[in-house]
Amino acid sequence: MDLSNGSVVTEFILLGFSAPWELQIVFFVTFCLIYGATVLGNILIMVTVACSSSLHSPMYFLLGNLSVLDLCLSTVTTPKMIRDLLAEHKTISIWGCMAQMFFMHFFGGAEMTLLIAMAFDRYVAICKPLHYRTIMSHRVLGGFVVLSWTIGFIHTMSQMVLTVNLPFCGPHIIDNIFCDLPLVIKLACVETYTLELFVIADSGLLSLICFLLLLVSYTVILVTVQQRSSGGLSKALSTLSAHITVVTLFFGPCIFIYAWPFSSFAGNKILAVFYTVITPLLNPIIYTLRNQKMQKAMRKLQC
Repeated sequence: MDLSNGSVVTEFILLGFSAPWELQIVFFVTFCLIYGATVLGNILIMVTVACSSSLHSPMYFLLGNLSVLDLCLSTVTTPKMIRDLLAEHKTISIWGCMAQMFFMHFFGGAEMTLLIAMAFDRYVAICKPLHYRTIMSHRVLGGFVVLSWTIGFIHTMSQMVLTVNLPFCGPHIIDNIFCDLPLVIKLACVETYTLELFVIADSGLLSLICFLLLLVSYTVILVTVQQRSSGGLSKALSTLSAHITVVTLFFGPCIFIYAWPFSSFAGNKILAVFYTVITPLLNPIIYTLRNQKMQKAMRKLQC
């Protein structure tokens, strides 16, 4: 965007939560606690995985990388949202808005890919246990991580390269708690129908396809386990339940937001909070509370 060539809009107004001052204080304290717990929880997982020799396995390596992405994704939006709760003028510069959208889709796209890698890891561990170490080698794990960050970068660049030069010269109010592509594109002074369809195809369908692929992979795992051993199904369900929960919590709000990306509805802000604030906190809780090996490693670090 060339602001020197006549663009009169230099910042956007984020409406955020429309609530009485007392309720804004409650939101402020609540989100501060949630964000603090998110930072501590994900850092604790990263440190535990890195320092505990018992967790030097493919599953925990991927889990540590998931914590990195969760922490980054939450940090892109939550601190700004918390500050705006007590601010009289909730504004964000155009370039600040562009940066927020860039990193949201960067880390979000990377996390989608990493969750698929984690599903593949569980498939190999449950269905091909004798070949697990051979298949999930250090080279493969490194490839998964590099691939996830690469896809995240391609995903965000494919949209931002078409958005960053849009002219904004009229309305500049965003009815949300952070900048996101569908709402920002609507404010452009040019026809954006083609770009809107591209965003739906890029973000909406990507989320839906990844989610369906993950569900299919988990179904294949459960069917394979059931065919091999009737008693192994309950164990597989126990192992996969944490992964399925994380996948549902991450993709559910994404798919819902991008299913109707250019229409506002009452629950849009709630889904946005759940996607960027709540889910990054729930991931470490789910993986630590349901994983005795992780709890044991954490206790050893405390000693």
